Parts: sequence; structure tokens; C-alpha cells
Amino acid sequence: MKNLQNSGKEWSAADLKKLEKLADGNTPTGLIAYELKRSVSAIYSKASDENISLHPTNKSPYSKRK
Repeated sequence: MKNLQNSGKEWSAADLKKLEKLADGNTPTGLIAYELKRSVSAIYSKASDENISLHPTNKSPYSKRK
């Protein structure tokens, strides 16, 4: 992604709330990054810092699918 508007800016409370809501909805990380206008690595980093899981909760692991 080029020209990210929020690149280098502090995360606001609204940004964190939106990140948590999107992650809870099993939104793909790339789409979360697009919605928040941040890089995918920034999303992973902040989610880790805030203990927000980005892994889908309602899907079985790939190895268990038939």
C-alpha cells in the first residue's frame, strides 16, 4: 500500500476499537489494514500489543478440512 494516511501516527481509541471490532468479525488482515489506512505489519504489531487475535475463530484448521 502506498500513501498510507495514518503511517507513523499514534493509534487513537477509535482506531483500536475499530481494529478490535473488525478482528472479532473475522475480517481478513489486508482488509483491516485498508479500512484503517495502515500497513498489514502495523495491524499485526498493534493487534499483538493489544492481545487482539487475528485468527478466525469459527473455522477449522486447514489440516482438518476434507
